[in-house]
Amino acid sequence: MRSPIIIAHRGASGYRPEHTLESYTLAIELGADFIEPDLVISRDGHLIARHENNITETTDVAERAEFATRKTSKIIEGKTVTGWFSEDFTLAELKTLRAKERLPFRNQTYNGQFQIPTFQEILQLAQQKTQETGREIGIYPETKHPSYFQSIGLSLEEPLVEILEDFGYTSPNSPLFIQSFEIANLKKLNHLIDVPLVQLLGEKNQQPYDFVLQGDKRTYQDLTTPAALSQIADYADAIGPSKRLIIPQAQDSQLLPPTPLIQEAHRVGLKVHAWTFRTEACFLAPEYQNQPEREYQQFFQLGVDGVFSDFPDVAFKVRQS
Repeated sequence: MRSPIIIAHRGASGYRPEHTLESYTLAIELGADFIEPDLVISRDGHLIARHENNITETTDVAERAEFATRKTSKIIEGKTVTGWFSEDFTLAELKTLRAKERLPFRNQTYNGQFQIPTFQEILQLAQQKTQETGREIGIYPETKHPSYFQSIGLSLEEPLVEILEDFGYTSPNSPLFIQSFEIANLKKLNHLIDVPLVQLLGEKNQQPYDFVLQGDKRTYQDLTTPAALSQIADYADAIGPSKRLIIPQAQDSQLLPPTPLIQEAHRVGLKVHAWTFRTEACFLAPEYQNQPEREYQQFFQLGVDGVFSDFPDVAFKVRQS
């Protein structure tokens, strides 16, 4: 697999409704090395791909009269959230829903066409496309809100490990990375299965939610010090930092000089997979002059080992050049 790897963020989510088999399939066609499902869980314990357990923005659930009474409010990671939640539906019910595009400035023409996939269906797709294309298609699942799901008795880790074992993803060489913004569940996974793990790092002032629960005041910025990276290397194989931890931005959106994060992570044996690369002008720093290729070029030159992209074809084109 060529480096830097191209991770299709929620599939080819710039072109198709995110976390659908159609989005992942297109991503593979566009050159992605890995497809990235965010995993939440159904009431009956099935792992499905949605960015959030609140499925209001990414499905047609709000238009479905039969589910009107399921609308509710919950406290998720300290915030009150209102909507419809994966854990209040069986898999059979979730399968009756259809995906829709979350961002209003992206293509809405596929709304209502695609199902919510299970994790097993995504693994089947990756293995099928590996056979068809002759190139290894990797899987890059993220466990979403692990502390929350643990608290309601629907732990994500055990079913995840069981499915991976069923599909033969059990070694450090498996075409797989499991990622999380929390720490405790990655450490748990490190004991449950011997596959590559990725510590995600959010914006500098944000905190891992398990730290919040423990009263630990450290932020993601605090996890980028050489000492903290060395601790991460004890249980993880890579970090997945926000781009802004590598190239910070000033208040006026101007880019600041790069931090030493990539070099310091490499020094302790951690790979660096940065997120998220998008082509729309609203996501690009002014210096790139509406040319998303420039952003990839800058990060590739800094030495990242992978990029999460909504537009894997653009990442592929820059890597080829």
